[in-house]
Amino acid sequence: MEKTALIAMSGGVDSSVAALLTHEAGYRCLGCNMRLVQNEEAPADARTCCSLEDAEDARSVARRIGIPFQVFNFTADFDEAVVRRFVSCYENGGTPNPCLDCNRYLKFDRLMRRADELGYEYVVTGHYAVIDRDARGKYHLKKAPDPTKDQSYFLCCLTQAQLARTLFPLGGMQKAEVREIAGAHGFLNAKKRDSQDICFVPDGDYATFLRRYTGKDYPAGDFILADGRVVGRHRGIVHYTIGQRRGLGVAWSEPLYVVKKNLADNTITLGREEDLYVREFDAVDFNWVSGEVPAGPIRCMAVTRYHQKETPATVTPTGERTVRIAFDEPHRAVTAGQAAVLYDGDDLLGGGTIAI
Repeated sequence: MEKTALIAMSGGVDSSVAALLTHEAGYRCLGCNMRLVQNEEAPADARTCCSLEDAEDARSVARRIGIPFQVFNFTADFDEAVVRRFVSCYENGGTPNPCLDCNRYLKFDRLMRRADELGYEYVVTGHYAVIDRDARGKYHLKKAPDPTKDQSYFLCCLTQAQLARTLFPLGGMQKAEVREIAGAHGFLNAKKRDSQDICFVPDGDYATFLRRYTGKDYPAGDFILADGRVVGRHRGIVHYTIGQRRGLGVAWSEPLYVVKKNLADNTITLGREEDLYVREFDAVDFNWVSGEVPAGPIRCMAVTRYHQKETPATVTPTGERTVRIAFDEPHRAVTAGQAAVLYDGDDLLGGGTIAI
């Protein structure tokens, strides 16, 4: 039976080599570029994706490999599922993770539905992570062997059904090896630098983006201490994140950090570094990769930021999609809107959105 694969090609080197390897493995392939935002006016030095140039780079690679290529316009889906969530999270005092939402709602949902419409069995991306299947037929999502490139954190939303239809050809590879393959095949993006900026905020100015997108103003307010003393003025709550120290413009006898954003009275509470530490918090919209909610508390390692050092924790399910995470030792700057992701060795157990 013919194997078929729809390949998400961003225009970067990783997805390009993923397309090549899938084609060489004997799959009938269709390369595609997901049009998510209008980025023609991105700054020249922006490290972002989804530009017209990126789409043309992807088309060039597909032509060189010898596979058909299409551009899918998912801008409306992206706006609803990712951008609006980003805005809502910021407006409610959190710090969102749009890359995770893009994986959850676009790459492994909307794109997978498009694969169904076109008759393709698998969806392929250039992520650095490993999919394994055990003797029981359960799929496991594992870290990539290259710890500097491992992207499993951003894939914690994947379900058993999605893992069964997903291929990560680069999972066991090193970045240098990927670039070498791209260069050997004459790909024009072999040395192209990786995208890092949020695609719909290519200049990194989140506050200006929020004002432009919502038409709202985010007024200045008071910096306060825990006892209510006013120690300065902030430029608007959306300019700040939990744990921030730089750029506060507050002169004090010791370093101060953002420890809380108070939406009701438009104040930001500052405190000492030790005030940033918490031991327990809840996570919502939690996905257990196995598809099975543990019957009781489990011991594992947890992270609350990408590339953060793993920390021992006890995790207690409190519902089908909610958990309570308790670290052995207080943990710094646990931030609402970010993802809490659980690991057992190299196995990713699951992840959800921090809600504190």
